[in-house]
Amino acid sequence: MRALLDLFITFAKIGAITFGGGYAMLPILQREVVEKKQWVTNEDVMDYYAIGQTTPGIIAINTATFIGQKTKGTLGGVMATLGVVFPSLIIISVIAYFLNTISESELLRSAFSGIRVSVYILILQAVLKLWKTAVMDKVGLMIFTVVFSLAVLTSYSPVYFVIFAGVLGVMSFRLLNKAVK
Repeated sequence: MRALLDLFITFAKIGAITFGGGYAMLPILQREVVEKKQWVTNEDVMDYYAIGQTTPGIIAINTATFIGQKTKGTLGGVMATLGVVFPSLIIISVIAYFLNTISESELLRSAFSGIRVSVYILILQAVLKLWKTAVMDKVGLMIFTVVFSLAVLTSYSPVYFVIFAGVLGVMSFRLLNKAVK
């Protein structure tokens, strides 16, 4: 029981001090679960983080679940997940309570206008970082161009773009392998 509580508290600390999403969580995870607790290795963290990026949901939650599960099984996964979510739940509840009472404030509206701009910049920064690892060759650039054009010019669901990009990736892989043989 003590180990499960330790998982919850460790991930609650991580959840409380991680601002900026899953990417900001990585160095904190490395320090807490690899160096201090020695629950997993650096390689494990990177594997779980990569899987967390490719599975539905929030990277931080997925990664916490994987680490908790490796450490203490299914119940460990649940406790780590609850721990990483708990601080956000409390903070959002407090903000929601006060937001209802001050939602008409011109000062608050102005603050959110500024925050919106900042969020767009942070998203752009994440896109630029991901660009370096996603578009590494001419095939990647071609897939990016086609999918980006379709996303801008149509109103199809992003799910179709992901599936379409996957199909293009498989087709290009097969074509390139045939050309090499």
